[in-house]
Amino acid sequence: MGRGLSTRIIGGKYRGRKIALPDKEITRSSKGILREALFNILQFDIVDKNFVEVFGGSGSVGLEALSRGAKRVYFIEKNPQAYDVLKKNCQLFDPDRCTIRFGDAFQILEEIVEELQREGEKAYFYFDPPFQIREGFEEIYDQLIEAIEKIPKEVVEAIIVEHMSRVELPEEIGDFRSYKRRKFGKSTLTFYR
Repeated sequence: MGRGLSTRIIGGKYRGRKIALPDKEITRSSKGILREALFNILQFDIVDKNFVEVFGGSGSVGLEALSRGAKRVYFIEKNPQAYDVLKKNCQLFDPDRCTIRFGDAFQILEEIVEELQREGEKAYFYFDPPFQIREGFEEIYDQLIEAIEKIPKEVVEAIIVEHMSRVELPEEIGDFRSYKRRKFGKSTLTFYR
């Protein structure tokens, strides 16, 4: 566990409950102010809805959704240490409503989309890709756009992308149009539906 790094759930049923964070070198947690803004925008829309945190990390965004009434939360994480932290965090909440998948986000996302289609379900998709454009991550936004283009609109409540403010995401990605942008310093949330 990363030197006791932690954050807390901001609102809902589990408000104030601690979430362990992996080491900062492994993953970067969504800042509290950004999470709070996200859920102020979504409000009660996520109650009894599915939520997919595509780059799971500690699970702070998905667990916040769970705390605020989401029906089921899906997490995808490929870093073994972050995955272990994520599993432990989900155990402290409602493990029966958490589905955690280990592996490449873009491959597993397709499996989750197929599962939602089979069940006739929709979800909120939250993308928070590895931020620092560092070795091996240069194409992350291209991959992200390609992945969003493949998601069939019948499984989507909304798609939210947390990205570097200096990166301009397109107004339209596949069948989806951006309908809201909120900037928080170096990070921006862009909403599509």
